[in-house]
Amino acid sequence: MANSYSDFSLSFSHVVNPKVESGSHYKHQDILSLEGFELANKEITSWNNYKPTPLHSFDDMASETGVSSIFYKDENSRFTLKSFKALGGAYAVANFLIKQLKEVGINANSSDLINGTYRDQTSKLTVCCATDGNHGRSVAWGAQQFGCNCEIYIHRNVSPGREKAIAKYGAVVNRIKGNYDDSVRIAADVADSNGYTVVSDTSYEGYTDIPKDVMQGYTVMVDEAMKQMNDMPTHVFLQGGVGGFPSAVVSFLQESLECPPIFIVVEPVNADCLFQSALNGEPTAVHGDLDTIMAGLACGEVSVLAWTILESHVPHFMSITDESIPKAMQLLANRKTPIVAGESAITGLAGFLIASNDANLKSKLMINENSKV
Repeated sequence: MANSYSDFSLSFSHVVNPKVESGSHYKHQDILSLEGFELANKEITSWNNYKPTPLHSFDDMASETGVSSIFYKDENSRFTLKSFKALGGAYAVANFLIKQLKEVGINANSSDLINGTYRDQTSKLTVCCATDGNHGRSVAWGAQQFGCNCEIYIHRNVSPGREKAIAKYGAVVNRIKGNYDDSVRIAADVADSNGYTVVSDTSYEGYTDIPKDVMQGYTVMVDEAMKQMNDMPTHVFLQGGVGGFPSAVVSFLQESLECPPIFIVVEPVNADCLFQSALNGEPTAVHGDLDTIMAGLACGEVSVLAWTILESHVPHFMSITDESIPKAMQLLANRKTPIVAGESAITGLAGFLIASNDANLKSKLMINENSKV
């Protein structure tokens, strides 16, 4: 089996974040916090069919790559969406509706929304967003669950299958000619013109509250993983995107652990806005078609809120080529108990396997026989 990993000596880039605040205490509670996690956890765990997703332990892979343990959080059974994104967009939709009802004197929760108690009011509201696929499905699913309307914008490279997967939850889906970042701008313009509310997983100047809810929802998954792992990780490899997912993981572990792990964010080389931001010491946009097999990570502009957290606490950023992704997917599909992992879901594992086959990078990341990944 050891030969299964020899193919991962592939093209990659690595940068050390010069602004990382090593050993510093977490101080970004205004963005994401354990208090916010408690609120999100209370709502999300009350939803129909909620249950923690599995955490797999790859003891064979750990032995063959020379580390103590490898754990992989498998989101394939998350509600009906088969993605951790179900925790973010849908939670932000629920929170938005709860706040709207509170403004007219109604104290509601997720259960009230699911039961349709206030559907007369919520059915007059519309949420919208841009998406590569999974975030849009989460927003559409949340709108259907909680009783409001939904309009989604997808870019030219989103597959017809992903388009259908969003539409099946009752959303109006609009395909644009540009890339992901173009779809973000169009969704914002449409919302402004029609009185819709954007539920985005990326933040920008003047738009921060709802992305906080999206990111906060993801922390439920991190809490599950820590309880399932029953140990403290030394290294955490995370896929990038706009930064919302990794910042949720980083914030939770930084605030809750006395000795937080080493974080490594991994991105596709054609859409490496976080890598470039670390390289330049400031949020940096990446332009072009952003074409990558890791379609869920084809993002060119950084979420400013997420970057605040990542800049402070992530020391390492990697960008990798597409060729490692099918190999990593096959490794999991060929296990004794097969694991279905999508192209974007596998990015962190691919980054680790590349690092474990490069002695220089492995040393820089301080990966050794005691590492718990």
